[in-house]
Order: sequence, then structure tokens, then C-alpha cells
Amino acid sequence: MKPPRPASRPPSRPGSGDLGEQSATDAAAARLSPARRVLAVAASVTVAVLVPLLGTGLVVDESYEIRLPGDGAIALLRAVLLAALCVHVGELAGVRLARRVAGASAGLPRSWAVRAAWAGVAAAVGQLLLVAGSGSPVAGLSGPALVEAYATRPGLLALLEANAFLLAALCATSRRPGWAVVPLAAIVFGEALRAHPEPYTPEIGTALTLVHLTATTLWTGGLLHVLRTRWRWRHDAAAGREVLTRYARPAALLFAAITATGVCSTLRRLPLAEVFTSGYGRVLLAKLVLVLIVSGLALVARGRLRREAAVPGAATRPARAELVALAAVVLVSAVLTAVPLPPAPL
Repeated sequence: MKPPRPASRPPSRPGSGDLGEQSATDAAAARLSPARRVLAVAASVTVAVLVPLLGTGLVVDESYEIRLPGDGAIALLRAVLLAALCVHVGELAGVRLARRVAGASAGLPRSWAVRAAWAGVAAAVGQLLLVAGSGSPVAGLSGPALVEAYATRPGLLALLEANAFLLAALCATSRRPGWAVVPLAAIVFGEALRAHPEPYTPEIGTALTLVHLTATTLWTGGLLHVLRTRWRWRHDAAAGREVLTRYARPAALLFAAITATGVCSTLRRLPLAEVFTSGYGRVLLAKLVLVLIVSGLALVARGRLRREAAVPGAATRPARAELVALAAVVLVSAVLTAVPLPPAPL
């Protein structure tokens, strides 16, 4: 008979476990007043809405390029869809990781999968209406316009993604929530087809985007769920440290995949002469800067993680900052999809 593993599960009720090991960061968060929490959430939502809604027009007008119809609304809907995809995919990966640490009976944070899936449905339907209305969602409510939208590539992909998110929501409410990985994989593939592949070898561009988006959703959504799990297990420092450690190992591979595919896609799609003169190039540079910030915060968090045996919760603050920077990357990526492309290199 095997001896029980130490720290195999988090304590089931507050007050048990190593209460003296609760980090100062978690204690400060617990003392945050409800009013400040509401203000923080409101400010975050405002920024998350304004960046995609106004960012596209700012970068395009600066370079005197022709704006796409409804580009701000497109970027906002794309941001919601990408965020919903990250949350749902990250939860599936995070739950599996947490159960490896603490077993099937582990206390997990409340699921956000259903809400994320419905947000994805709304974003996909909104994009379908924009396609049908040529940038105006109100005009897209007419029946003939919707029928015509189904015949276009963007309209068909939006319809398929709305149905896939709906199926993912149904899976999340069933006894087999892990089955949602199938419709979510279809959404990732659809997003890879929707992206801007090279006109001469689109299959290579699609494959690069597929790997890039998969790694991004796992990194961003996985970190979100791991941090929520650490907060749920805040009275068991050993279990919280273990779940973040197990996440950090594959995260390095995800970062390598994101970097490699991002560089290859950029070199294949964006002429070097257009990097600073086009709106697409400037948004891409902003994304690159954010990725560098994320990588630095990730290194700091991993370095502090090694000291958590002596200083519990030392890696929590840089990991949260890493998550905020990753959220900014998602917003900038949404803006990038609504910016007109520069001429493809010959």
C-alpha cells in the first residue's frame, strides 16, 4: 500500500492548513474594500473596451490609410471572442493540472466556462451581423443580408464559430465538460483560417496561426485559472506553489512556440519597409513590446517561485502582472485583426 502524498489536496474549509503561510499579497487583496474592487473592475472594463474600439482608428488615421467599415466594432468583438476562447481553454487545462496536484476531490474555483462560451456566441453573432450589414450591425438584421453573409468566408466562419461556442457551452453544463475541447479546437482552426495567411502559400500561414493561437490561449487562460486556483488554495501554500510550478514548466514551451510562429508569420507577411510606416506594422511593434514585457514578468515570477518555500506567495504579484500584460496582448491582437494589411511582398 502506497503512503499518502504530502499536500495532496487543499484543505476543504478556511482555517485549516498552514494559516501562518498566507502571503502578504493575498492578505492585502482580502482587505481590499468592495468599493475599490468595483472601481478596479470598472476601470479594467473601460480600458478593455476603449483600446479595441478606438485603437484601430488611431493607428490607421496616423498613417493616412483607408479604414475598414466598422473596424472599431470588429476589433471589440474580436477581443471578446479571443478572451472567451482563452478563458474556456485555460479552464480545461487548469482543471486538469490542478487535479494532478490535488486529486479528483480537489476544491476548484467556480467555473467561468459557461459564461465565456456565451460571450463567445455573442461576439461571433455580432461579427456575423457586421458582415451582413457591411459594418453596420443594424443593417445586418435583415433576412436577405444574413443569407448573403452566409455565402462569404467571414460570414460562414462567424456562423460556425457561434455554433461551436454554443456547443462548448452545452458541454460545460454537462457531466463531461472536457468534451468542449472539440468545438473549441474547431474555433481555433476557424480563427486560423480567418487570419491573414500569405496569398501564395496560405496553408503555411494557417498552420503558423494555428500553433500561435493555441499556445496563446493555453498560456493566457491557463495562467488565469492557475492564479484563481492558488487563491482558492491560499491556506495551503505547498499545494498553491506546486500548481504554479507545474504550470511554469510547459509555459516555457508555449512561449517558445509563440515567439517562433510570430516571427515567422511577420517575416512572411509584413515587408520590412512597412514596419514603421503602416498601421499594421505599428500595432505589431506594440504587440512585440508587450510580449517582451510579459517574458520579463514571467522570468521574475519563475525566479521568485524558487524562493516560495521561504517566502510564501512571493511569485503571486509578478504572475498577476504577467496576466495583465497578457490581457493587453490579447487586446492588441484584436486591434491587429481589424487593421488593413500592407501590400504583400512579392
